[in-house]
Amino acid sequence: MAANKGPRNATPIKQRPKTERPRRVVGAQTAHTSLKDRFISWRQHHRDSFRDALQRLNAARASSAMTILVIAIALALPAGLAVLLDNARAITRGWDGNAHLSVFLDMETSEPRQRELAAQWQQFEHIERTEIITRQQALAEFKALSGFGDVLEALPDNPLPPLIVVFPDSTDPVTLRALENRLAEQDGVDLVQLDVEWVRRLHSLIELGERLISALTLALAAAVILVVVNTIRLGIESRREEIVVVKIVGGTDGFVRRPFLYTGFCFGFAGGITAVILVQVALWWLGGPIDELLTLYNSDDSLTSMALSSLIALPVFSGILGLLGAWLAVGRHLGDIEPNF
Repeated sequence: MAANKGPRNATPIKQRPKTERPRRVVGAQTAHTSLKDRFISWRQHHRDSFRDALQRLNAARASSAMTILVIAIALALPAGLAVLLDNARAITRGWDGNAHLSVFLDMETSEPRQRELAAQWQQFEHIERTEIITRQQALAEFKALSGFGDVLEALPDNPLPPLIVVFPDSTDPVTLRALENRLAEQDGVDLVQLDVEWVRRLHSLIELGERLISALTLALAAAVILVVVNTIRLGIESRREEIVVVKIVGGTDGFVRRPFLYTGFCFGFAGGITAVILVQVALWWLGGPIDELLTLYNSDDSLTSMALSSLIALPVFSGILGLLGAWLAVGRHLGDIEPNF
């Protein structure tokens, strides 16, 4: 039987210390977005909003066409009247070239004094030139034109006063009135008469037309804004559920508002382009009769179309009106749409 062996001396095994692994932080972390990425995202959303507006207008072609046509008619009326007024102003610009003031002197004014006054008045401001008509010249001209030569021969004396014809360098109504008052205060003047009184009436009618067109433009611009407001309001109501979902997932009011603003601008801009087309077609249709009428009056003028600046300004102005109408509609109705939890 083998003897019992003593206990073995075992070398203890050293255990390596456990290294603690970093704990994973569970939860939301703040994402840092650079300014460049924000700008790219903002630009991309603008592009998508504009594309979405065009697609929605194309999807509802009938209703979009009617809205655009209403805007175009509202803008074409004052634009067309403004073009016609500009043509009237250009055509009648040369009609008042013979406007002059007839200054009748006292009967006892001698011919040398008449020439002296004419030379003196020619130095006045706004007087281009003067012309004298003596009593004898006036009598001879009256005999030739009136046909009452035999009657005038029977008169004991010449009844016609000496006359100075004053030609102003401007036909502005205010200038003519001031010049008329100044000449009437001169010594030896009996009466001052503006021979072409219709010049004042013409300027007054043109000014009245300008004010009427301005008032009509303001009224119809307000009508365009109301049309866009109503159209955008209907669009907001039809997309109510979509807006609620966007707000639930964190969409801001600016994010929701942007497509509607582009829709309003597209409506206005398209209406402005259509208005330009309507005005050009109307001018082309009226051009023939108006040119023929001017030819009968021995005028070399013709009806002109809209200026290039107006062709560009009208669609831009209409687009701004559409943008304003969309902003008002969205600001009024978007706040009423909130998620119900």
